Amino acid sequence: VTVADECTEKFNEMKLKKTNKFITFKIENKKTVVIDVMGESGKTMQDFRDALPDSEARYALIDVDYTSEDGRPQTKLTFVFWCNDDTVPVREKMLYAGTKDAIKKKFPGIMKELQANSPDELSDEAVLELMLKK
Repeated sequence: VTVADECTEKFNEMKLKKTNKFITFKIENKKTVVIDVMGESGKTMQDFRDALPDSEARYALIDVDYTSEDGRPQTKLTFVFWCNDDTVPVREKMLYAGTKDAIKKKFPGIMKELQANSPDELSDEAVLELMLKK
């Protein structure tokens, strides 16, 4: 599986220029990772959750805004592997799981990683807990 150049370009724009709140990616024709949805700056965590299909896997990048334990506002660029255990077909799960490391290598500078296998694992509370982990 290859990663389309556009994915790397949009990642760099997001990282350096903060052009997007999130980007979701899908594997097209079982061979190329392409952009699925781009959420512009100002979108929320709920908008991100709404952009993830229930019965298909996705990779995503999201700028997670939160408040640190000492009260400072923080943002961390986070890689998300979304794969709903209850609804995503086994072959698709295997394809995405097997390609995850290759796509992550195209995105240097990711600060956190989250694998979500149910909607609960993308709740505000679950994401905040991940952000606060050392």
